[in-house]
Amino acid sequence: MLEDLKGPIDNLEERIFGMGIHFNIAQKEERILTLDIKMSDPEFWNDPDSARDISQEATQLKDAVEGYQKLVTDIEDAKLMLEMAIEEEDASMESELETIVKQLTEEVERREVLLLLSGEYDKNNAILTFHAGAGGTEAQDWCSMLIRMYLRWAEKQGYSISLMDEQVGDEAGIKSATFLIKGENAFGYMKSEKGVHRLVRISPFDSAARRHTSFCAVDVMPEIDETVEINLDMKDVQVDTYRASGAGGQHINKTDSAVRMTHIPTGIVVQCQSERSQIQNREQCLKLLRAKLFELELEKQAELKEQLGGTYQAIEWGSQIRSYVFHPYNMVKDHRTSVETGNVQAVMDGNLDQFMEGFLKKEANLSI
Repeated sequence: MLEDLKGPIDNLEERIFGMGIHFNIAQKEERILTLDIKMSDPEFWNDPDSARDISQEATQLKDAVEGYQKLVTDIEDAKLMLEMAIEEEDASMESELETIVKQLTEEVERREVLLLLSGEYDKNNAILTFHAGAGGTEAQDWCSMLIRMYLRWAEKQGYSISLMDEQVGDEAGIKSATFLIKGENAFGYMKSEKGVHRLVRISPFDSAARRHTSFCAVDVMPEIDETVEINLDMKDVQVDTYRASGAGGQHINKTDSAVRMTHIPTGIVVQCQSERSQIQNREQCLKLLRAKLFELELEKQAELKEQLGGTYQAIEWGSQIRSYVFHPYNMVKDHRTSVETGNVQAVMDGNLDQFMEGFLKKEANLSI
């Protein structure tokens, strides 16, 4: 019955209206105007880094506002269509309206997930670190596969990606790597990925074509800006420089541009070799050290430990948060939320939203 659609459409309209208030759409529109004025300045691109950040912020704001405005338009059109169908007693429109309501419901639910990103640091950029587990080349290859998966996801979100450090495998893959993922809510989404990830497959590196189980640990921290007070005295930091390895041409391999920082009181060690100059690597290294010290402080506070996704255990059997099975069947399953899918290839291509949303809903004690 056409009349039965009135309730769902009214409910969607109310939810969309509430989203507009929660997401401060009017405030975002004002911010867009401010940024547009800045970007119209002839000297705007004199500072490329600042210009890139402003452009990215403007794009994200416009996407949010335009997405909300489209929802408003779509729900108004649906209401009008329903009113006309009821008035004309045109039952042929019922199927089309049901499809519209289904699509709108899915889009509203997707955007409502953003309401769950209410943590103090959820809006921050994310620092993502990978460590291959035991298993040599097989584990290092799995590490490189996970890196590709997350970078594909970040690209789909419109986030910018900066490599901070990378240690390549002896034969193939990656031993460890650190990336800075920049964009609104990057940490809020990616905090769900902190933990050990397990792969089961027929190893391409095994001449006997046997099934192998590999592990890789993913650590996720919020990038902390200078406004957050961190108890860091540079007298406690040992700074070493060394010759960078890996790709980068002659310059990166012939100068001591790589930087390693050791925080003596805690034993935390960070390093960066991705930039061409030692000064840039120092800045990146200090940024990473501040994030690790911040994470350490939060983990000392039990009430905030869960907010950052907890800590992972040894990179081995029994401690994984998610399993990726390529053989003898296809399945990716999150052991914390029980969210699973048989489309392994889509997941490896960066389709991770269902897992991230499942984690956020579980944190908020909502049904998954």
